[in-house]
Amino acid sequence: MWMRASLVGMTDPMPIGKRQAQSITMARMSAVEATIFNLQKFSTEDGPGIRTTVFFKGCPMRCPWCHNPESQSFSPEVVWHGGRCLGDRGCLKVCPEDALQVADGRMVLNRQRCTGCGDCVAYCPASALEMHGQRLPVRAIFEMVARDAAFYAASGGGVTLSGGEPLAQPAAAIALLEMLREAGIHTALDTCAAAPDSVLGAALAHTDLVLLDVKTTDPKRHLEYTGLPFDRVARAVDRINATGIPVWVRTPVIPGYTDDEANIRDVALFVAERLKHCERHDLLAFSNLCESKYAQLDRPFPLAGAPLLNPATMAHLCAVALQAGSRHVHWSGPMRVAEGLWS
Repeated sequence: MWMRASLVGMTDPMPIGKRQAQSITMARMSAVEATIFNLQKFSTEDGPGIRTTVFFKGCPMRCPWCHNPESQSFSPEVVWHGGRCLGDRGCLKVCPEDALQVADGRMVLNRQRCTGCGDCVAYCPASALEMHGQRLPVRAIFEMVARDAAFYAASGGGVTLSGGEPLAQPAAAIALLEMLREAGIHTALDTCAAAPDSVLGAALAHTDLVLLDVKTTDPKRHLEYTGLPFDRVARAVDRINATGIPVWVRTPVIPGYTDDEANIRDVALFVAERLKHCERHDLLAFSNLCESKYAQLDRPFPLAGAPLLNPATMAHLCAVALQAGSRHVHWSGPMRVAEGLWS
């Protein structure tokens, strides 16, 4: 469920100056918390220059190919790394919900019982148990990412909010964007554009670059693949376009879902006609490197066994997108370079 977009609302019987009002607003924003599952420093894939990417937990979409399944739930989730486990088993005793047991030599987590308290993670002497998701004050997140401001400035980089979907935690995402903008740090928003208009508008006011996911423009396929209607994305695209903010479009190329010529052509036409400030269009090749993440979360990977794509296919789809009118088209991702050989 979406949280309210409004961050602050104050009623004060005495008039206050603009600077005082801003300090009160910032103080209240600092009290906002966010649930994040990763903070990746020295990132070079999520916008220009050297960046830090803040991964927010929780997403309204349910794409079968999701590369970060740990991003989907809004709640912290415990996972077990068998290769690290020392077999101490003391974690079973500290769990207050009796949610852990050992079966066939591996740790089994009862996810209906687990509350994400983290007691087992704190106990584990080998870090075999790990928590995906940590709730932190936005001020603390800002202070962590702002430490690398010199690297951002020197490289033309900044901070990217990603996920999950950062705007699914609107108060936290907007507060962090505003703090970064106040500090003169370049901001990028990686979004699936499913947020309500009021949330998106508030976020765009503090955003320098939008990284926009456009998977398909076919309403039936979009609803089937993501669980959300495409018209919500289309409205958001128009709102983004009206701001003049630069956009990088990202289209996942997924076998059996989005890899057909017709889909790539339709997406490219949509980008060319509706996004006048699009600076680049990235076709992102399917990756199966996330399969172990699904296993750790006790979920099946819907694309298990699906082959990686090859460079010739991706180059051809780039040509299709260019011919349809999309500009500055690039492709990236793991490739199948020959039969039985992977890169």
